[in-house]
Amino acid sequence: MSTPVQNLLRGLPVFPDQMQPFDPAAAPDSPLNLFTEWLGAAIDGGVPAPHAVTVSTVDDDGRPAARVVILRDLDDHGFSFATSSGSPKGRQLHGTPYAALTFFWQEVGRQVRVSGAVTPGTAEENDADFRRRHPAARALVLAGQQSDVLREGESVSAAVERELAGIEHKGSATWTVYTVAPEQVEFWQADAERRHTRLRYLRRGAGWRREVLWP
Repeated sequence: MSTPVQNLLRGLPVFPDQMQPFDPAAAPDSPLNLFTEWLGAAIDGGVPAPHAVTVSTVDDDGRPAARVVILRDLDDHGFSFATSSGSPKGRQLHGTPYAALTFFWQEVGRQVRVSGAVTPGTAEENDADFRRRHPAARALVLAGQQSDVLREGESVSAAVERELAGIEHKGSATWTVYTVAPEQVEFWQADAERRHTRLRYLRRGAGWRREVLWP
């Protein structure tokens, strides 16, 4: 007997009827180059917030946690995002400096999975990134500790308004840019007949080994 949730889920569309072909044999040698191509295609394909990425970490007991953040940059060092070092994910990355990233672009039927070691940015890099943020976003970081329980009678708006005064002169001691140096990158292209194409890059010294996976 079906449950109410099963009835809601059954038959929901997952991917568009028409999707771009993907030939692993024609893929570039570096996954960073292919990611840049796919990101551009996601933008052109109208994917909302294509730079949104799920970051997965583990705590000291090995329990996983995941949340969506915004990709800040991609260069030869890896994929970068930013958060407070005092946040749950910041503390988890300090204890276990390793993370997995998942990009899901439903409108073009694509997914990219990345995993690797994580390193924090320098004080200069962190400060520069913090000062590029919107003033209200900076004030929110300074006003309280992310994910702490809000005390009774405490007002987030009031705290942010206090921090906005003179915000152009304020820095953050905890704001940190984290970079995931990819050790594995998998590109997943959906197929309407469920014959999905999966290409995995594995870091091997200064280069990459490519493997085509079973769907």
